[in-house]
Amino acid sequence: MAQRRYRTDQIVVHWNSERCAHSGFCLRNLPEVFDAEAPPWVTVDAASADAIAGAVEGCPSGALSYERLDDEPDEIPDEPVTIVPWPHGPLFVRGTVRILDRHGEQFPTGPRVALCRCGQSRNHPFCDASHAEVGFTSYPRVISDQRKEAESPADLEPR
Repeated sequence: MAQRRYRTDQIVVHWNSERCAHSGFCLRNLPEVFDAEAPPWVTVDAASADAIAGAVEGCPSGALSYERLDDEPDEIPDEPVTIVPWPHGPLFVRGTVRILDRHGEQFPTGPRVALCRCGQSRNHPFCDASHAEVGFTSYPRVISDQRKEAESPADLEPR
């Protein structure tokens, strides 16, 4: 796992490779700062601390985080927690959550995580973008007629 820090006198941007789901939100939101093809891939002095904080908060996986050094507030987690099933992708979770393994050990999280839905991630429970490689599809709001008409669990077939 790589953990990198990029710093100015106003803000420190942290990148955690273990949590990166390769969504590209950072690249699209602030390309003058985030460029995966250029070393270093984060040019933290290319925009204001406020712009960088806003772009970092758009990172759905939480791989990017920041600390403000200029007396401005750090990120405040969403309340209540929201979970968004992204079409053909992960569950994007925002807010203060605890994620535990089957032994009760807590995974490191933050105010944002992307959880795998396709079952193919090599970084469970987090998404690593394997859904794109395997052609995972999902339609989160579809409720089958079978489920609408069911009178008991015996009427439902697993899907």
